[in-house]
Amino acid sequence: MNAAALGSGLDAGTKLFKKFVSFARGSDTLSVAEKVYSIAGFLAIVTTFLLVMSIQTVRLQTTYRHMHASSAEAAINVGRINTLIYAIVMESRGIYMSADRASVKPFAEGLLRRNRELAGAVKSMERTVGDDDAEQIAGFRQRIAQFIEFRQELVRRGLEISPAAAREWGDNDANRTLRSKLNSDLETLERIYGQRARDADDLANENRYAAAYLFVLGLAALVLAGLNVVVMRGSVVGALAEITQATDRIADGDVKSEVPHLGRHDEIGHLARAVQHFRDAVARIFELEELELGTAQARDAARTERDNFNDKYQAKKWQLSAAINSMPQGLIMLDGKANVVAMNGNYRQIYNLPETIQAGSTLEEILEHRVKSGLFSGDIAKFLAAILDRIAKREPAANEIALNDGRIIKIYERPMDGGGWVSVQEDVTEQRQRERILQRMERFLATIIENVAEGIIAKDARNQRYVFVNKAAEKMIGMSRGEIIGKTARELFSPEAAELIERRDQQLLAQKQQLEPIIDTIDNPARGRRVISARRVQIGGAGEESHMFVTMIEDRTEKMVAAA
Repeated sequence: MNAAALGSGLDAGTKLFKKFVSFARGSDTLSVAEKVYSIAGFLAIVTTFLLVMSIQTVRLQTTYRHMHASSAEAAINVGRINTLIYAIVMESRGIYMSADRASVKPFAEGLLRRNRELAGAVKSMERTVGDDDAEQIAGFRQRIAQFIEFRQELVRRGLEISPAAAREWGDNDANRTLRSKLNSDLETLERIYGQRARDADDLANENRYAAAYLFVLGLAALVLAGLNVVVMRGSVVGALAEITQATDRIADGDVKSEVPHLGRHDEIGHLARAVQHFRDAVARIFELEELELGTAQARDAARTERDNFNDKYQAKKWQLSAAINSMPQGLIMLDGKANVVAMNGNYRQIYNLPETIQAGSTLEEILEHRVKSGLFSGDIAKFLAAILDRIAKREPAANEIALNDGRIIKIYERPMDGGGWVSVQEDVTEQRQRERILQRMERFLATIIENVAEGIIAKDARNQRYVFVNKAAEKMIGMSRGEIIGKTARELFSPEAAELIERRDQQLLAQKQQLEPIIDTIDNPARGRRVISARRVQIGGAGEESHMFVTMIEDRTEKMVAAA
């Protein structure tokens, strides 16, 4: 029995293959079903590959985002820790250079504060620890703890004994060895996170290849879909249109017209022969009708007109229903008494309405179902009264409601001609969630910029007016941001200082970016003559509203004095 079934399957496959060969040579040997099923089969295969590649692409993108985010956060942490270590060393030098214990106190307070910040920064690195840096982080954490304990003892000696005792405690080989090991740890971590970023870039390159494969598969699917359209139009739609025209002619009484495609061997040929039988039957009917009285002819004409009118009515009703149900939003139409005239599937889906609620139901029934399903907790009577009031006033309205399951629905209401009301409703929950995430990210970035030790100043490149300064920049300049923002350099500084700033801006405009620091001596109207180190970057380009100059400033006056 198995052998017989296998032989039958081979024979069927051989016949189908011969049909394809004949079809390729120009013979119309395939049926419409065979053509459509073949194209659909190929399209299903391509779609399967497309789905597999899509899943692979999503996986690669997810891995890339994770690697890129972790490497970026780790690199930021390393930079922050390096900056805090440098700041602690500077505070320590302030203690060394103090003349008495009273002058030690401000440096001691700054050093202890930096110690706490350093401990917090090291703790935050634990979120980014991976297999490649776990061992290095463990040793680094121990050395940081030793560094913090050493500096706390330094503060204690400077406050309780004398600056000389603190200097004696800090000036030793153990301290220098620990600093050297910390620098080595930071360099090693930078290399590890640099390699992690490069690995993420390699993964992004793989994702580009996957995107190319997706494009090729999508193009193949598009070609197959186009081929399906061509086959359907040539083999089915065009032939059906010609047969439909022949049927219309027969229905109009032309029983002598020829029926096309009678010689085809597929489903269209069967349909054409059925129409020909219909034409012969209609011809016989016409012969009988000629024997009937004129009243019968009039009655038949009236019935035909009624049927045509009913067909047109049904067609318009179907078109309206298709248009409403194809909308991506939920839609409900009410009459002047809040009875449902029409609703689409998306509206039913938003409120999980049962099939028992249809056109002809009332808005009150919908609200009662929402109460039972936990999607409405208000007063039904008051809600209905408000709806009827808006319908009576015929004023458009737009508002948002929060359902009890956490979804947010945006509602647009408009009056209809004849006293009715239409409401379009859209689920905007995901959109609001994205807006909240964006707001949190903006606050996060603003907090980081506001609290870095380096002064950051942003200037509108079009009018040379300052648009942003952080706390560190306020302290360096000696003015509040309210005194700085909206003004130019010539309104804040001396002519010589303003000319130097404008010259640096012109250099930046020519170089695009100036990442290497430039040391300048500038007259500060509030703090006197200062030595600053500045790096500048350019955001946007000429003619853009976002074109800005961003300057990152470090005040090196005290360092220069100490070095002298």
